Amino acid sequence: MARFAYGGQALMEGVLMRGRDAIGVAVRGPDGRIFVAQEPLDSLLHRNRFARAPFFRGLIVLYETLVVGTRWLMRSGSIAAAGEGVAMGRGAVALTMLFTVGIAVSLFTILPLLLSRMGTEAVIPGGQVVIQHLVEGLIQSAIFVGYLLLVSRSAEIRRVFQYHGAEHMTIHALEHEDPLTIERIRRYPTAHPRCGTEFLVVFIIVSIILFSLLAGHDLLVTIASRIVLIPVIASVSYEILRWGARRRESRWTRWLFLPGIWLQGITTKQPDDSMIEVAVASMREAMAANGEEPPPGSFDPPREPVPDLKTFADDQARAGEGNRGGPVEAEASSASPVASPVPSPAPLPSAMVGGQAVEHRQARDQAQR
Repeated sequence: MARFAYGGQALMEGVLMRGRDAIGVAVRGPDGRIFVAQEPLDSLLHRNRFARAPFFRGLIVLYETLVVGTRWLMRSGSIAAAGEGVAMGRGAVALTMLFTVGIAVSLFTILPLLLSRMGTEAVIPGGQVVIQHLVEGLIQSAIFVGYLLLVSRSAEIRRVFQYHGAEHMTIHALEHEDPLTIERIRRYPTAHPRCGTEFLVVFIIVSIILFSLLAGHDLLVTIASRIVLIPVIASVSYEILRWGARRRESRWTRWLFLPGIWLQGITTKQPDDSMIEVAVASMREAMAANGEEPPPGSFDPPREPVPDLKTFADDQARAGEGNRGGPVEAEASSASPVASPVPSPAPLPSAMVGGQAVEHRQARDQAQR
């Protein structure tokens, strides 16, 4: 049996699994090969007792999860898109991340605020601040769910959600000490109670409650407060999830977190066998990096180390030229190309596809104690 809980995150054509001390990554290349990597986790939580203090630890976990998850999400995109001969430089990656953050803040924070103000002023002139904030929260929730439903119609995002499901199913099998085989893994659901999607649900609920208690009439001040309070809401949400993780046997706790399970009906999909193979390869790499072995009888997919991304992209581009009989043009900056995301209709918050990108730390802390 594994000594501690594993978590993970869906990538572009791949899966990242997290243990206590290291991660394992597996990505399916355009030629069908599985590429894997291991990476140690040099967490501040290991080195600084202050960082493990309540409400501070949540911010550390979220920051480190975002950094590691985004880096490998971009790298997996480079491998998945290598068949197109595309490579993105560091400057382009930074601009992409800034654009993603800007879209997220505008769509999920500023737009609900503006719509709720206009709506409540039209119905209740000069009206109730508490009602306005409650309406804002409802609009925010509706936009969030609608956004998920919209992007899930994209073929690329649907595949990410399928890998998300494969990640959860593989973790279920490991937690039940089942051999990591396709047949055994298929017995388990795609939803998991320790999913990063639950963090987003709790975040929205906490923001609705907090903003309904804060009175503010100046629009610019209100917008600024929404942005400034994001870290506060995130840290409170993390502590609520941590509390809930220790009380999962309670019927009331299960009811409290049920919306997160429901939402995983959108953010996880049934994977095909090749996706489960990638999830198993990722779990094997993570367990090996953490000094553990998978359950006896587990499947051992053929795999090879992640290649140099620039060389790999060039090789795939040349292969593509030969297959198509024409040149492939690609722009690459002089910096080392570390990312080339597969095109998608809109950015996704990394926690949305991180099955246990937040919650695995909670279980890990319990194991250490």
